[in-house]
Amino acid sequence: MGRLGYEIIPAVDGPTAIKRLGLILPDLILLDLFMPEMDGVEVCRRLQANSEWRHLPVIFLSAADDKDLVVRALESGGVDFLTKPFNHAELIARVKTQVALKQTRDRLKQVAEDKDELLGILTHDLKGHLGGMQMTAQLLQDRIGGLKDPRVAQLIDNILRSSSQMLNFVEEFLANAEADQCFAFKPQKIQFSAAASQAVHQYREAMRRKQLELRVDLPDGDTGVVADVSALDHVLDNLLSNAVKFSPPGGTISVMVEEEHNHVKCCVRDFGPGFTEEDKARMFRRYGRLSARPTGGEPSTGLGLSIVQKLVKMMSGELVCDSVHGAGASFTVRLPRPTA
Repeated sequence: MGRLGYEIIPAVDGPTAIKRLGLILPDLILLDLFMPEMDGVEVCRRLQANSEWRHLPVIFLSAADDKDLVVRALESGGVDFLTKPFNHAELIARVKTQVALKQTRDRLKQVAEDKDELLGILTHDLKGHLGGMQMTAQLLQDRIGGLKDPRVAQLIDNILRSSSQMLNFVEEFLANAEADQCFAFKPQKIQFSAAASQAVHQYREAMRRKQLELRVDLPDGDTGVVADVSALDHVLDNLLSNAVKFSPPGGTISVMVEEEHNHVKCCVRDFGPGFTEEDKARMFRRYGRLSARPTGGEPSTGLGLSIVQKLVKMMSGELVCDSVHGAGASFTVRLPRPTA
């Protein structure tokens, strides 16, 4: 144990150091640039080639002050370089800094692993239970038509609304986490009109229940764009869901796809309450609470638009909101056409 409380494991050359790494992983490596059999740059390259070792910080020590050697050392994976003879106080300070940084990275890695575990719980346990609660409440609601007690109907309605809101939040939270982790993006040519038509079909029943008029303009020509199927489905689903939520009963929703030179755009417009200037400034933030509220008591998490923006950017597209407070809102997604 050294004077500073660090356990020091010596190795006289590169091969010996590599062997000892197989037995114990240090928090930091002090590596001489010039050694017999295997120089420091080669040792560092072997560290970077091993998934268990590449995270170890390496400080190079060398009597050479050649700038090219310094560059080679740092490019091979070193985090710092000290020229001999070095000041011991400076070496100790740099060691402390790098050890502290590694410990911080280790803690962040643990936090990330804990988050992934929580997401697993949300996905497999909580989501399943909430879905079961929602289905049970829906079945009860469908079967109490003949009951005279309005309190029972109100209680079941409360259960259905609460379970729907919680399930919606869990699903949006998981979608946001997936977007954060940059899920495996698989670009391919997709007909924007066909994707929009499919999304519209899924919301026809919800529009019918709110007596909404639907206007569509989906051209039959080539509306091919480069996109990810899952990401585009989520984007269109979210925009149509919001249009239905914020449209007053008896209102109108329009969905239009239009061809441009290098892009194709899809515009989803509602004639609901619209957004204020303050809303526009924060609408793409996570959990951003906006002034507009769903007109039929539908759940709203404040996560949807932030996810949509991330997914559109991942597809090299553009998302634009055009809204006047009190006069509805339109969201336009513009995606690139295939280059050749």
